[in-house]
Amino acid sequence: MYGDYFSLKERPFSLTPDPDFLFLSESHQRALDHLLFGLESGDGFIVVTGDIGVGKTTVCRALLRRLPERFATALVVNTLLTEKELLRTVLEDFGVTVPGGTRKDLLDALNRFLRFHLLAEAEIGRRPVLIIDEAQNLAPSLLEQVRLLSNLETEKRKLLQIVLFGQKELQEKLRLPQLRQFDQRITVRATILPLDLRETSRYIQHRMSVAGASGSAFLSPAAERLIHRRSRGVPRRINQLCDRALLAACVRNAARVEREDVVRAAESLFGGSKGVGWAAWPWRWFRLGRGGAA
Repeated sequence: MYGDYFSLKERPFSLTPDPDFLFLSESHQRALDHLLFGLESGDGFIVVTGDIGVGKTTVCRALLRRLPERFATALVVNTLLTEKELLRTVLEDFGVTVPGGTRKDLLDALNRFLRFHLLAEAEIGRRPVLIIDEAQNLAPSLLEQVRLLSNLETEKRKLLQIVLFGQKELQEKLRLPQLRQFDQRITVRATILPLDLRETSRYIQHRMSVAGASGSAFLSPAAERLIHRRSRGVPRRINQLCDRALLAACVRNAARVEREDVVRAAESLFGGSKGVGWAAWPWRWFRLGRGGAA
């Protein structure tokens, strides 16, 4: 909608976890460093947690891009699964022909793969890694199943490394008595935090630059401060506010986003008593004034 108006090559504040737009705040960089270090060391489980929308999935995608070719990965993104479905998903992502039959048949197939294929891979220095996103959705029984998958090892190291990404509820779940063994095997933990005000400003500038913006400032300092306050430094909310605030500036035929644009964007997204809200914006005028660009 506003891309041509601001001469952008692509949408800068999409909610899609695109690694090209990854902004490494201090906690994002620390989490990525911990992930790479933990995988290189070859020990135990790695757990990365953070609030909704702070960028866990984007860091996960960035990790997949940065891992050397010697790492063979399986990625599980749907965690609302039964034990049988989880086993099938892991097998398929590792490229194993999935047999029919019972949960035991699937487990036997995975065990054969781990024992023979991964052992051979380990001999030539290959590192198989299982990455599970949204791991807070896994039932305790499934987490125990994941722990059992990690039992195969040589005298030197684990044959299968496991990385869990999840919301803060995952930390609470791992403290359950029945998951004590799992929790004790975690050797690397990292937490991704919301952005502070300075990082929020840099984050916005970074995404605009990647999208093709010129060097001029597209948001006023007051607009950036309000975006940080209303988003609480959560990148997903920053994206939502910036996306609609840029459109608001476009509707006003303005050169940059001002505080009033952020106010209206926040009202449309999160509600509020002031203003008329997003639904009452002059869409008809916008379509006519912008030649149907809306």
